Amino acid sequence: MEAVRLTITGRVQGVFFRANAKQLADQLSIRGWARNVQDGSVEIHAEGQGEPLRKFVAWCKEGPPAARVDQMLMTAEKSKGYEEFEIKS
Repeated sequence: MEAVRLTITGRVQGVFFRANAKQLADQLSIRGWARNVQDGSVEIHAEGQGEPLRKFVAWCKEGPPAARVDQMLMTAEKSKGYEEFEIKS
């Protein structure tokens, strides 16, 4: 299982970014979490297998229609064994 940490900046809060990310994660069997950060960014920890994880990451570079992604930083992480994808507050 691969795992990544994504930090996404731009207009990514208040545009249903986390909710749409969860919906896609559930469809692709991606586990982990998404949360808003006080600086206006969205942070995501995502765990999954090869192609589904790549599809999820590619979507995060664009986000939902109302979003504007200016930058996405990605770092490799160790898998933590999450059982689902959740939205953290």
